[in-house]
Amino acid sequence: MARVLIVDDDPAILEILGAYLRADGHDVREAATGVQARALLPEVDLAVLDWMLPGVSGLDVAREQRRAHPDFPLILLSARGEEEDRLRGLDVGADDYVTKPFSPREVAARVRALLRRSGVRDVVGGAGLSVNARTREVTLDGAPLALTRLEFELLLTLAGHPGLVWTRERLLDRVWGADDPVVERVVDVHLAGLRRKLGEDAARPRFIETVRGVGYRFRDGA
Repeated sequence: MARVLIVDDDPAILEILGAYLRADGHDVREAATGVQARALLPEVDLAVLDWMLPGVSGLDVAREQRRAHPDFPLILLSARGEEEDRLRGLDVGADDYVTKPFSPREVAARVRALLRRSGVRDVVGGAGLSVNARTREVTLDGAPLALTRLEFELLLTLAGHPGLVWTRERLLDRVWGADDPVVERVVDVHLAGLRRKLGEDAARPRFIETVRGVGYRFRDGA
């Protein structure tokens, strides 16, 4: 989970994009002006900024934030789709540029990708389990654990959002991709293999809990 700030003067964009980012487990803050954004930026890990804001523009806020914090992750939203506008946005310090109208699902994916690249919460886990998103290394009680690519992605998804219940459908979408024609039963098969490697006791799970009739979650406080 990361703390993400969305800055846009359109309430509909704040609502729908906020819903998608919260569904990913993020702690979402919202602002409608550049002045409000300035006040909230010190409290967050990443910002999604609209270019055209009342008063202080998102472009100015991005420029100021980049000067003060060179490594801070920034995504710029804009109805300006010309190449010159995109280059201008990237030149002031945005890490990514998304033109309106946009898919909130795509923006959420770009947020996840930027968080991975920027190293926010590289290591997740708990109770002797360490999952490193950058090196893709997993250790259990200090010993390396060999996982398949899909097992790793499942574990990273669950451990990265402790306490959040993931349906099989959402896990398929996140790990396999929306266009992959696999059935939900595949999630159960791969999670069973992952649990065996984690030494899980189905009756008293140490890390991954089954939420009957819904899906799975990584134990909060594991």
